[in-house]
Amino acid sequence: YQREDGLWDIEGFMTDTKPFSLPNPYRNGINAGEPIHGMGIRLTIDAEMRVHAVEAVTDYSPFPGCPRIIERFQQLVGLYIVHGWTRQVKDLFAGVQGCTHLTELLAPIATTAFQVIITHKTGDGMKHTDTQKPGHLNSCHMLAENSEIVAERWPQFYRATIAH
Repeated sequence: YQREDGLWDIEGFMTDTKPFSLPNPYRNGINAGEPIHGMGIRLTIDAEMRVHAVEAVTDYSPFPGCPRIIERFQQLVGLYIVHGWTRQVKDLFAGVQGCTHLTELLAPIATTAFQVIITHKTGDGMKHTDTQKPGHLNSCHMLAENSEIVAERWPQFYRATIAH
């Protein structure tokens, strides 16, 4: 969501349910369909992909202490969502230093942030100059330099084969 101050709020949520009940001494059991985990994280970023604020929540968890970890995610403030972001956050929050579920949400949040910011800056996220290769080329199989999409939309950057 674009905010009135020009920043963007990018959110991710996950809910984990099972079709059967589970024993859980901390919650007096977890009924079928009831969330085992219910968590979310919001990054507030600018157009340069710098994180200005983080809000993490744990509404449902299997253990009462799970929400204690959310403050560690403040370490994201000041970081930029750039190449290597996923590795950086996994290093920051690996093992006992974080929460697997919240950490895993950061990858799709980053992808969403990238798509939103590029689209906002260029209108369709696909603009370029004739001499400047679009930054999103080779970011997925459909945007590979040897794909039919690149041949059609950016023929000057099309390569029939790509060296590996």
